[in-house]
Amino acid sequence: MTGFDITGWGMSVPERIVTSSELAERFGVDEHWVVSRCGIRERRAVDPGQTTASLAVEAGRRALDKAGLTGADIAHLIVATATPEQPSPATSAFVHHELGIAGSAHDVNSECAGFVYGLVSAMALIALDPRPILLIGSDTHTLTANPADRDLSILVGDGAGAIVIQPGPENRVKAWNLGADGSRTGSLKVLAGGSRMPTTQETLDAGLHYAQINGNEIYLNAVRYTVRTVRETLESAKVDAADIDHVVPHQANIRIINSILSHTGLRQEALITNLHKDGNTASASIPIAREPSRRAASKPATRSCSQASAPE
Repeated sequence: MTGFDITGWGMSVPERIVTSSELAERFGVDEHWVVSRCGIRERRAVDPGQTTASLAVEAGRRALDKAGLTGADIAHLIVATATPEQPSPATSAFVHHELGIAGSAHDVNSECAGFVYGLVSAMALIALDPRPILLIGSDTHTLTANPADRDLSILVGDGAGAIVIQPGPENRVKAWNLGADGSRTGSLKVLAGGSRMPTTQETLDAGLHYAQINGNEIYLNAVRYTVRTVRETLESAKVDAADIDHVVPHQANIRIINSILSHTGLRQEALITNLHKDGNTASASIPIAREPSRRAASKPATRSCSQASAPE
């Protein structure tokens, strides 16, 4: 076995819906402005008692059921999240316990690129140890967004998506490309709560435990880096952009996605998006978008191209 198959998939989103109409009223703007700016008509938000781990558990359980497996069959669990259950232990430890995972577990925090980083990590793990892996992306960014921050609040939604990966005879990934730029740490940040700035009453009073975003910088760099990584991935795979049947990007916002399509030659009709329904769910956005019930468009695919390294 030199490749892998995705044998199970599942997702979980909260029941509570926050519409763009509600947010437009809160921030004193027109609903059309919100929708045209980001392509989002509604997003889901957790209720009290729902957490990153609880969403991950539900999505993971559905993926296991689809694969006909239980936690006892899983050799390794990967949870991609930028909104952990708590600073310590890892979110994967909570999910590991709830799902009865037999094997090991670790977290990946690569912000919105976390699921793709987790997928490439899973590919490497399964090559070394050909046993089932459960990969989950889960984020609750509505809890880290300042309620007074219009730019971030209109974008983010909560959710989790999961896949089960098992050894298979075919190498289904023709090419991949990951990237990072550590000089851009100021683009999207939560300043307080870590070793650089421990939480104090003063940081709480200043709202430094909330996420802060530089939207223009995120937009420019997300487009530039992603265009480059898409081109390099297609070149490595020896596939033309026009031949791609499904484009499943991170669901950042529709302006970023459309700009990437126009600069790479990827076809608009190949785009799979759930932005209108779920917003930007960060690490969960790609696995949620692949669910037919969430999509704005879908068609059978023979090849796919997923965004791998945009910072947004």
